[in-house]
Order: sequence, then structure tokens, then C-alpha cells
Amino acid sequence: MQVWDIFCRVVDNYGDAGVTWRLARQLAAEHGVAPRLWIDEPAALARMCPGLDTALPVQTLEKVELRHWTAGAATAADAIAAVVIEAFACELPPAYVRGMAERAAHGAQAPVWINLEYLSAEDWVEGTHKLASPQARAGDDPEPLPQVLNKHFFFPGFTPATGGLLRERGLMQVRAKVQADAAAEAVLWRALGVPPREEAPAGELRVSLFAYENPVLPALLAAWAAGVTPLRCLVPEGRALPQVAAFFGAVDAQAGAQWSRGQLTAHVLPFTDQPGYDRLLWACDLNFVRGEDSFVRAQWAARPFIWQIYPQAEAAHHAKLTAFWQRYRGALPEAGERAMYRVWRGWNGIAVADWPDAWAALIAQRTVLEVHADDWAVRAATQTDLAAQLVEFAAKVPGFAV
Repeated sequence: MQVWDIFCRVVDNYGDAGVTWRLARQLAAEHGVAPRLWIDEPAALARMCPGLDTALPVQTLEKVELRHWTAGAATAADAIAAVVIEAFACELPPAYVRGMAERAAHGAQAPVWINLEYLSAEDWVEGTHKLASPQARAGDDPEPLPQVLNKHFFFPGFTPATGGLLRERGLMQVRAKVQADAAAEAVLWRALGVPPREEAPAGELRVSLFAYENPVLPALLAAWAAGVTPLRCLVPEGRALPQVAAFFGAVDAQAGAQWSRGQLTAHVLPFTDQPGYDRLLWACDLNFVRGEDSFVRAQWAARPFIWQIYPQAEAAHHAKLTAFWQRYRGALPEAGERAMYRVWRGWNGIAVADWPDAWAALIAQRTVLEVHADDWAVRAATQTDLAAQLVEFAAKVPGFAV
């Protein structure tokens, strides 16, 4: 069984950890790989990985060996993995890189070194995907390596010329089956402390809100409260929660809290594991998501979603948001496209939104947006998934032993 090392430095609390944990679990479950996930902040992973003990330097969960990546982490050349994934340009420990080079210099096969990049829908990604970059040094180490190593850039994406998206086998079938089961949905709502739909006001809209802090959030909440449609907002514990609590004038912002104002009712949900979060997305009518991991899972949920892209310096993220929208909008009718993109732009600070009007326009297009979300998920799922593409790519690297 091949050992793969995945290195992850946590940047935004959950996104990087979420992507690498999901990838490691899929590699173990579907591809016969023995993954070792090196993570510098195990506490970030603990909230979505029940059973993880942050005090342990090494532990195994769901066939994934989790290792605390500390400043002194180093590995002997004989313990170097067959495939090494540097997630999101986190830079491998210099001692580990030197170990890879020494292994190759002594006649052994050099590991397949992959820099797994952030997801982007921009056109330039296709021209960079799978390119190799020769590495003669380890990080800032001035000493040359005993063997030049190739680092390959691997870009997740939305076209056949990219690395695809994380998607487990059978996910679409499982999701469709769960969404068609009203009794199972009622069980989920009760487990979350939320009344099932048959006990809620007629026509109630259910919205999940997983977000970064956002200066426009109070205005959106006010629009919901003053609207004509009853709206139940499900807020997982996280960075947006203090703003939601402040809107209701609440002090207790713990899981289980419930607040109401006008047409808006909010429930604070405990931070859950990844399968639990998937089921929340599947059960809601519309989902607010952020970053990369929840962004992709919202697409597989086949529900309309509003994406809050991770902010970057000099508003570089605006171009990334626009690039995805150009792909996602597809055959959306003009009214639906205009209503949804208006909310996306307002939510990401690209344009000023009149939230009562913008939200009413979006809800008026709800049926159209639901059909489009389902169609997008079906079309996106025709592409080979990211884990399978990584395995296929590694196997084709010259000299790599399958």
C-alpha cells in the first residue's frame, strides 16, 4: 500500500484543513492509499473530526494517519512517502525536501511532489495545470540539493483541462436519495433542535449561513426580518456568529440558542463533522458558504447558494469570483442571472446592494435558480473527481511504481 504525505498549514481556520482532510479520507477509502496528513494546527481539524485528540502527535482516524506538523518536523529518507502533496503552497519542511533529494540521489525513485493549488475558475489555470518546476534547493536553504526534484502544480477546477473537484463515489446518488426522504429530513431537523417543516410556518424558507465576518450582514438580516417570507436561518458556530447575536441583542451565542425578530428566526448549530454539514446543505433551500470546501459542497447539494470568496489583497478575489460566475451562470434565464449575481456582488462587497429589494428579487427567481443548481451539479459531476485525477497523474509520472 502506497504512503502519501499531505502537508497542510491552516490559514483561515477551517478551509485548508477541511479540503485536505476530505482528500485524505477519500484517498484511503477509494484508492487503497495510506495517507499521512501533516497539519500544523490540529485544533482547527478537531471541530470537524470527532475523536481527534489534539494532544497526540500521531493518531489514526478513518484510515488516515494524522501527524502534528511542528517546527522541528523532519523525516529520514527511508520514511519519505511515494507521493508528497504540498497543499496550497504551504512549503514542505526543508529537512523533508532534502530527504526526498537524498533518496533520489542514492538511486531510489524520487517521490512524486505535487503542489495542490487553490481552486480557481480563471482561464490561466488550464495552462499551468500539471506543469513541473525543477527545485534545486529546499525552501530558503542556501545549500543545493543532492538531486534536483520536480514539483508539479496541480489545479482543481471546472474544465477537463484542470484537476476537477473533490467528490466521493456515489455522492450524487446518496444526496438525491436523502433529499427525496422527507422523514429522514425531519429526523435531521429534530436532531438539530429545529422544528420539521410540517411544524413550521407555511412557505418558510430555510437558509444556512456559514460565513466570514461581513459588514453587510446586519443589513441582510434586517431585510430577512422585515420581509414577507418567513425565514429560518441556521448558523453554525463560527466567525459570523457574533454579528448574528449582536443583531438580536443576544449575549448567549452558544449552540442551541434561538432568536426571533419579525419574519426571521435564527438557530445556532454546533460545528459538525463534514458528513453532517453536507446533510445540512442538502436540507436547506439556500446556502451561504465561504472559502473553498463549503463552496464545493454547496454545488454538490444542488441547491442555490451564495458564495463568500476568501478576501485577498488589492481585491484580487473579485476577479476569481467573476471567473466562476461566468462558468456557473450557464443557461440561467436573464432575470435569474441578474437577481443572483446582484446578491453575490453585494455579499462580497463588489457593489452596494439595496438588500430588501435584492433579496425579494432573488426569492422571486427561486424556482429558476433551483432548476439551475440541480443542472449545474449534474454537469459538474461528469468530470473525473480530484482524488482520482491525482492518483492517475501520480501513476503516469515517469518511473513511478504503481
